[in-house]
Amino acid sequence: MLFSIEKITNFAPRNNKGNVMNELAVLKNIPVNTAAIASLYPNVKSSNRKVANLEKTGRIIRLKRGLYVVSPKESGLLLSLNLIGNILYGPSYVSMLTALREYGLIPERVDVVESMTTHLTVSFQNDAGRFEYHHCAKDYYPIGITQREEEGVTYLIATPEKALCDYIITTPRLPLRFLKDTYVFLEEDLRLDMDAFKEMNVDIFRQCAAVSKKRQAINNLIKILER
Repeated sequence: MLFSIEKITNFAPRNNKGNVMNELAVLKNIPVNTAAIASLYPNVKSSNRKVANLEKTGRIIRLKRGLYVVSPKESGLLLSLNLIGNILYGPSYVSMLTALREYGLIPERVDVVESMTTHLTVSFQNDAGRFEYHHCAKDYYPIGITQREEEGVTYLIATPEKALCDYIITTPRLPLRFLKDTYVFLEEDLRLDMDAFKEMNVDIFRQCAAVSKKRQAINNLIKILER
């Protein structure tokens, strides 16, 4: 999901000699690799040293080896942590408590970007924040993914229904065997907006339940919605 430098700089401001002006700013707030940054400095012999110097002076932020994003003070744009989450480790989409908070469905602040992936469970800590990825099966992964815009970019995020299912399947020892336990979990543990919950799409829950190992817990959500 890395963006090509050609697309990013296609409409970049240029001086009368055709050279890109304010070179780092044209990368905006989109994570890019070392080659994309180095291509902005064609006259520099050591591209790796140039990138290292840019990082050392705080002009770019290292997300992981070979992946960077321009500092907000250079780009003039806020970082999109959710887009970083998509690109840092993929395929992935933002989900669980991060997504539920994004939709305003839970009151608690979430200080980590949580995502689902078909790859191994892993986490990253960098100067942009903390990013956690949870593994799920390939047949479960594509259900309930949508696009959302933030800070001028578009990223992949779970629908509210899928985010709730993702949280359930990735959280061990949730006592959701009975409907009463499920009500307590939603209303007291998550403090979920129950009015919004009643408007959720039951079909997404059904799709998740059909391929999830926690079918009973998700079916309890369906039973509550259909009451």
